Amino acid sequence: MQGKKDYKLTWGVVPIRLALTEGDIFTKLTALIMGLGNFARKQWLQGLLFLAAEIAFIGYMATFGVQSLVNFTTLGTQTQTKVFNEATQLFEYQAGDNSLLFLLYGVATFFVIAGFVIVWKAALRSAYMGQERVQDGKQPAAFEATVRGLFDQNLHKGLLFFPIMGIVVFMLLPLVFMILMAFTNYDRDHLPPGNLFTWVGFVNFGRILNAGGDLASTFWPILGWTVVWAVFATFLNYLLGMMLALIINRKGTKLKKMWRFIFALTIAIPQFVSLLVVNTMIQEHGVFNLMLRELFGAGPVPFLTNVTIARITVIVINLWVGIPFTIIQITGILQNIPAELYEAAKIDGAGPAVTFFQITLPYMLFVTTPYLIQTFIGNINNFNVIFLLTGGLPAAATYYKGTAGKTDLLITWLYKLTIDNKDYNIGSVIGILVFIIMASTSLLAYRSTGSYKNEEEFL
Repeated sequence: MQGKKDYKLTWGVVPIRLALTEGDIFTKLTALIMGLGNFARKQWLQGLLFLAAEIAFIGYMATFGVQSLVNFTTLGTQTQTKVFNEATQLFEYQAGDNSLLFLLYGVATFFVIAGFVIVWKAALRSAYMGQERVQDGKQPAAFEATVRGLFDQNLHKGLLFFPIMGIVVFMLLPLVFMILMAFTNYDRDHLPPGNLFTWVGFVNFGRILNAGGDLASTFWPILGWTVVWAVFATFLNYLLGMMLALIINRKGTKLKKMWRFIFALTIAIPQFVSLLVVNTMIQEHGVFNLMLRELFGAGPVPFLTNVTIARITVIVINLWVGIPFTIIQITGILQNIPAELYEAAKIDGAGPAVTFFQITLPYMLFVTTPYLIQTFIGNINNFNVIFLLTGGLPAAATYYKGTAGKTDLLITWLYKLTIDNKDYNIGSVIGILVFIIMASTSLLAYRSTGSYKNEEEFL
């Protein structure tokens, strides 16, 4: 029985059902008048805070919240109109509804409701816990004791409150706001405040995913190239970086620090600077083509106009950008492989090839598999290399409204759709699909690795 009582009094695990079924009249009425249970047990400050929260919520809903929810369902009905002003003899624009603000205010209201539900549950728990303490012959926790608890046993709650609020306000709320755009017709032809946009359900998803959709002929080729790019950009960087790290780390290699320093220099140069310089060099009249003409009399190489050459170019340039990071990481791993493993292999007569495939490679894969998965996902969203190096070129007239090129990834296409073409609804859909692809790929891949299944073991 005592164990059950202790369970009930543990803050945060008191079920609301328990407070509503076993609470006294004051605890039950707290569900309607927040803070009443605290007032009944002379917890004045707690009661005032809960009551103030309820009054503020009711005031918000009465003055703004309810109308925001109504507007959220319609996203506006009155468009901007042009009327003639007899006094000034000029046409003037009369403001209409703003669908974008209606969507934002509606989302914000849902978050306010969710926050109020959390406070409402806290009020019920507080009332029930006070009731239990009185029944046990104890004094209900005073407000000062609750505050002191935030610096003691509940320190984690006090420290996490503001970071969590920041995440909710500056990340979660805008994220939901952007996701909901995928279910509207918010594009160039429906830009507020001059025009309204409205809910269209999953129509935008059908335009992209269905073979007959006007966007499918662009989405699927770009998705295919995105996957090809991510595979090559990830595994070529890893394999070549590993080879260079092994060569530098072997006993016979001299000037190891110098070689590592040379490769590390490329990391010190900002990536966007390097990519913009290379972009200038691979132009039709850039340095590369001028050198080819002067040395070999060859015509210009179509780095940005031939699809195959352009794609090979971005993969090769990405090697120069990414390999130094791999070298640094692999070097650290190689230097931490237990020397006893190599000594035991040498005693058993294992040669360099056997030692590498039985000890070095499995150890590196065990440690770096999560890094490989993260790198693969990062390359799917590798905006800088494509946008700064080729800008998506060569152009593709067959793609949707000419918004994408043959080297564009989904992320760069999304950027062009939203920034250049104002197709915010399609951009939101692509963002959702990219997230689904990345989340499912990383989760399935990681759960199938030895790093996850045997994280406390090696081999």
